[in-house]
Amino acid sequence: MTQMSQDDILKLDSQLCFALYAATRAMTNAYRELLTSLGLTYPQYLVMLVLWEHGTRTVKDLGLLLSLDSGTLSPLLKRLESAGLVERKRRTVDERLVEIHLTEAGLSLKNQAAPIATEFVCRTALESEAFTKLREQLHQLAAALSAPGEKNTQNSTCLPPVMPAPKSQTADPA
Repeated sequence: MTQMSQDDILKLDSQLCFALYAATRAMTNAYRELLTSLGLTYPQYLVMLVLWEHGTRTVKDLGLLLSLDSGTLSPLLKRLESAGLVERKRRTVDERLVEIHLTEAGLSLKNQAAPIATEFVCRTALESEAFTKLREQLHQLAAALSAPGEKNTQNSTCLPPVMPAPKSQTADPA
């Protein structure tokens, strides 16, 4: 392995951000196809995952768990409510807080969603261990990049990435 040159560092295929962008687009497209049968968009599916896992949540909690602002979340919740999957109710103790409850239809959709999650894992073509490791690394990356101003303390020097040596390195017989 050799240190990357400045030109190599600036190549599109050397960028982690581009690899993540391309993977995210491919993942979202795969989910779009899978979620058609449920009548959900990918962001709606994420909301449903949180509600299936955690039960009733406030709009604020959902926003924090999904890293979505209220301007994105509110219309999404309105569409889920119009579809009869959730209900929005103001808390009686503090009417400023709106809770999101699953309806019976929303609860029953969970059974139909389980095969979709399994199918997506299969489509990744990753072995179980690689899938788990990738997910953990992405969580670590998100946490590191979400901590404003904090320096990576595990890596004392920030060196350019290392790239594999060219495959066709043969000695010149001259």
